[in-house]
Amino acid sequence: MWRRVWKPLAAVAVVGTPPAYFYYRHYVLDNFFELPVKVQGPDGKPEMVTKTFRRLPLDVLEARIRQHATFQSHSRPGGIVWKHTTADLASNDPIEDAHASQIVERDPTDPSYPGDYLFFAVMDGHGGYETSRLLSRVIIKAVALELSHLTNQPPLAKPGYFGSARALTSQTPLDADPQKVSLAIQHAFTKLDDELLAAPLHVLANNVDEESRKKNVIPDLSQHPLALATMLPAISGSCALMAVFDTAHRDLYVACTGDSRAVAGVWETTPDGEGRWRVEVLSEDQTGRNPSELARMQFEHPKDEENDVIRRGRVLGGLEPSRAFGDARYKWSRKIQETLNQAFLAGNGTPIRTAPALFKTPPYVIARPVVTHRKLSFPSDESTANPIRFLVLATDGLWDRLSNDEVVSLVGGHLAGYKGKISEPDLQTLFPTSSGSMGVQGKDKTDKQQQGSWAFLDENVSAHLIRNAFGGGNENYLRNLLSITAPYARRHRDDVTVTVVWWEDGKEEAARVVTEKVKSKL
Repeated sequence: MWRRVWKPLAAVAVVGTPPAYFYYRHYVLDNFFELPVKVQGPDGKPEMVTKTFRRLPLDVLEARIRQHATFQSHSRPGGIVWKHTTADLASNDPIEDAHASQIVERDPTDPSYPGDYLFFAVMDGHGGYETSRLLSRVIIKAVALELSHLTNQPPLAKPGYFGSARALTSQTPLDADPQKVSLAIQHAFTKLDDELLAAPLHVLANNVDEESRKKNVIPDLSQHPLALATMLPAISGSCALMAVFDTAHRDLYVACTGDSRAVAGVWETTPDGEGRWRVEVLSEDQTGRNPSELARMQFEHPKDEENDVIRRGRVLGGLEPSRAFGDARYKWSRKIQETLNQAFLAGNGTPIRTAPALFKTPPYVIARPVVTHRKLSFPSDESTANPIRFLVLATDGLWDRLSNDEVVSLVGGHLAGYKGKISEPDLQTLFPTSSGSMGVQGKDKTDKQQQGSWAFLDENVSAHLIRNAFGGGNENYLRNLLSITAPYARRHRDDVTVTVVWWEDGKEEAARVVTEKVKSKL
């Protein structure tokens, strides 16, 4: 894969003087390499050419890995300390991933007080960054609003026959019912996507006079201040993965729209007293390669489309995730797409791509998430033998490079305080895992060059995972892979965003909140 610059400089090594040879040997070979890349040829068609890239110094690339890395620690009522890290690394320019987090403390008037809601989300954008960035600002608020409807229950009826029945049915708060909470999260996701898709339609409706309506004239709104602000988040797209921790009822909910993935590490004691990490996959990759997604798509569309809704593992042969926010090309009718394109985009010279050739009965992509529920337990719980101890939320750029077991072992080793490098086969020996729920692999496996070793060098566990996804202890491989610039990098690696959440018994610490290196990503 990594071809060094040789042919253009071979003559220097043959006919040049010894200093020229040493310059070539120690500078050129160490600092440049070649790759075949796809470019647009003179006739407008794609063609492959060889491009030379500079191999960046390791310290420069390490700074990039850590540039947006953050760590936060929160001591909450009950003595539990919640810790979480986030880091990202761009392949696209600008990065199309985004993330968000928030802790919402229950109000004293809440029947389930005390306790918190902890929200963590990663968004994987495609076709632009507009949808993912919008979601990073609003998706947690949307879900919190829906959950508030469960906590704000109406007062109990007065005593009497019906009042007694009401009291019996209200002994369990609505927000303690996993089914009701899951439905609320699903409603928040779908409602938010509906609003996102309807926004440009509202702008158009408010700017068409009666005369234009009668004559069916579409106005040119390309310079309207909301033209691109409403259209771009609708026509680009984004997967979204959210974890909601409800500490009052000790519940964990993971909502997945798309092909980002949530994996938990659950510590379990082994007969020899050593212990190991059980891998629990809490989401399924929602692509056409997931049999349940294929079956759903075929069920939701006419019989004559059953062989077309998914082609080569992709929606209508194009989009890989079968669930996503935005992606209006797969949701709006052809007529709406043509109308909004003429109104908002044609005048800007940025027309929307035409609908896919197999497009007949939209929508083909939905934003409704699949919600997984697990009970939480904490280190001080003597009654629980196997508490969930950490959760990894990551966009598919990580899972393209690392397996679920590798990620859990790498996090487990990092939390154990291991430092240094270990050979690739020794990872499972030092930090063994066992298989719990496996989830569904909905993507093609990326060819991963043998790394040789894993590196435990980063203080931030999210940055630690990113380093090991792209080379780990194999510094030459890491330097080559991360030195490829946009737009060519996307052929070799994706944007990646990783959030790791874990919780500990905080009796040894005073109540405090610590924030390190908080540099906003957006």
